Amino acid sequence: MNTITIDKSKCTHCGLCIEDCVSGCIEFDSEKFPQMNDESRCISCQHCLSICPTGALSFNNKNPENSQNIDYNDILSLIKSRRSIRQYKEDEISQETIKKLKEMLPFIPTGCNSHSLHFSIVESKSAMDTIRERVRELLLKTISYKALAPIMNKFSRYKDAFVKGEDVIFRGAPHMIVVSSPITAPCATVDPIIALSYIELYAQHLGLGTCWCGFAQACLKFYPEICEMLEIPSGYKPVYVMLLGYPKVKYQRTPQPEPYKISEITEIHEKDSCFFCRIKRLVTNFIR
Repeated sequence: MNTITIDKSKCTHCGLCIEDCVSGCIEFDSEKFPQMNDESRCISCQHCLSICPTGALSFNNKNPENSQNIDYNDILSLIKSRRSIRQYKEDEISQETIKKLKEMLPFIPTGCNSHSLHFSIVESKSAMDTIRERVRELLLKTISYKALAPIMNKFSRYKDAFVKGEDVIFRGAPHMIVVSSPITAPCATVDPIIALSYIELYAQHLGLGTCWCGFAQACLKFYPEICEMLEIPSGYKPVYVMLLGYPKVKYQRTPQPEPYKISEITEIHEKDSCFFCRIKRLVTNFIR
């Protein structure tokens, strides 16, 4: 069960934790202190813990004083402090900064050194707004189909917000980068993800915010005309989308994520697993 605890002596009622909650599951109580309204929607991203300017909010007994301060000149600090930005300023990124991003791209590693990636960079807010509006038109038409009602109901919160005019797809971002790969490339699905990982960290170093955007990626899959607007070459698959812009919010500290499982291997112990166990692992290896 996910919970938040508020130090009322520190809370300034600014509402930043509410505005930046990815799942929209925090609201003010009657005294205007933040409270969780639907813990089942919480994805434990700890944005609320990271953004609170006074350190008044604790998440699942993780206290802000145990987080690290952010140093944007230190690569490890950048990695630890990376946050998905869903609130952007309307200002366009300067051409000088965009040029720096583009000059970094040739140094991104690819499988077999194929260097066949294609980058669609939406460099102006007006172009981004055109894409935003076209996607909205297509989605409004799509969600009106009765046959899709069961699927749409699973995303009812996002659907309702979208119908009301909220930009739940692109989050108001003034720019976007789409990385595509030839379907014949040796590492077609992996190379674009590596590329965006490099872009994300360098962008953060340059004072920019990013967001890996699954909703936008789904739109590219279902609406080929958007791929044409992004000038994605024939025979290339758009693998993923990253939103880009100047952040409207500033995070004060790193989150406190749960550690991953690590196998610390110093010597090999062979196991005599059964035939069916090996078949199960083989199937697992190829799922998705």
